[in-house]
Amino acid sequence: MPVIVEHPPAGNTQDLIDLRKIYQDAPPWLLAPYADAQNLIDSALANGTLIAGRFNDRLLGAALLEQGDHSWRLSHVCVRAITRQRGVAQRLLDEAQRLARAADKPLRLAAPLDRLECQALATRTGLPLDSL
Repeated sequence: MPVIVEHPPAGNTQDLIDLRKIYQDAPPWLLAPYADAQNLIDSALANGTLIAGRFNDRLLGAALLEQGDHSWRLSHVCVRAITRQRGVAQRLLDEAQRLARAADKPLRLAAPLDRLECQALATRTGLPLDSL
């Protein structure tokens, strides 16, 4: 079964538990400018920017996808530690790119510029890197 990327509903208790587990595994620098993981999740659900990868009814990874007037920005990409290296982040990136193309907008990666992980991701995906 493939990973399905969706905008998770705000009121689903299991989804909220899964999202907390996803961002619990995140390094502190990934959560900025949010105070903590819960603040990031609450904000993203409230403004509709959260996308998540679902497999077997559970969320395994998530990211923020902001739709701007001139371009879209993908940020805060995170996958549960026990699920990493299985294509979940790639699936989130692919779907974000597909949605941006469908809207005729370029997609940019928003992340801390000084993090080597972010620079490597931008290089691998070919996405321009913007500062968060």
